Amino acid sequence: MASVLVCVKRVPDSSSEIVLTDDGQAVDGRFAGFTMSQHEQCAVELAVQAASATGGEATVLTLGDADALEQVRAALAVGCTAATHVVADSQQLGPADVAREIAAVVRDHEAAGRPHDLVLLGHDAADTGDFQVGIRLAYELGRPVVNGVTRVVVEEVDGQTVVTASGDGPDGHETYRVPLPAVVTVLEGGIEPRYPTVPGRMKAKKVPVEERELSGAPAGPARVRWSLPPAAPSDVHVLGKGPEAAPAVVDLLEQLGVLAR
Repeated sequence: MASVLVCVKRVPDSSSEIVLTDDGQAVDGRFAGFTMSQHEQCAVELAVQAASATGGEATVLTLGDADALEQVRAALAVGCTAATHVVADSQQLGPADVAREIAAVVRDHEAAGRPHDLVLLGHDAADTGDFQVGIRLAYELGRPVVNGVTRVVVEEVDGQTVVTASGDGPDGHETYRVPLPAVVTVLEGGIEPRYPTVPGRMKAKKVPVEERELSGAPAGPARVRWSLPPAAPSDVHVLGKGPEAAPAVVDLLEQLGVLAR
């Protein structure tokens, strides 16, 4: 039986144009909408599968304001059965703050008789690009950590419960096997996240969400400001007009390798 804690974050939808806030401290999602990253969607799916396969429980955790409950409910709608919300302004938290707060939740739940054998996170934050939280959390908890995998399975090996995590590395496919409890960060692409059903969404609305305050004062992200790179210039070359442009079109197609003489 594996108890899995999966961590999600409310982030701006990056599928549209990126706009920064006026102070350059964050991505402005007012016009793009909000979601959870694809890494975290896959992490939620893996958490639900691991808990279901072992008869355990998948708990979703988020740090954010009241609007972040939308992402919590989304995870509950696809199979998580418990939820914790650390109420905070996520823009005021740096990676060390986030790792500390997740660790505090893990320790408090363990003290209350709800230990989490496996903690899953997205490989990086979709809005800030931080790749640090998984590593920092593992150090906080004194647990082994595997980064950037696409598949996670909890299984018994030689009488010991382990997590087998695999993904593509620089030299080919890699597989790691570490004992529980452990921390794993997930990359998108190894599994197809399920979509919530109408009954799932209705059920998610009834699940009580544990609310917590920050365990300590945040140190902050130590960020100066972000800036967007200049838009790539576009270059248009007019080949001609009407039938007179035909030879130039043929020459261009030959240059592109579409036509051969």
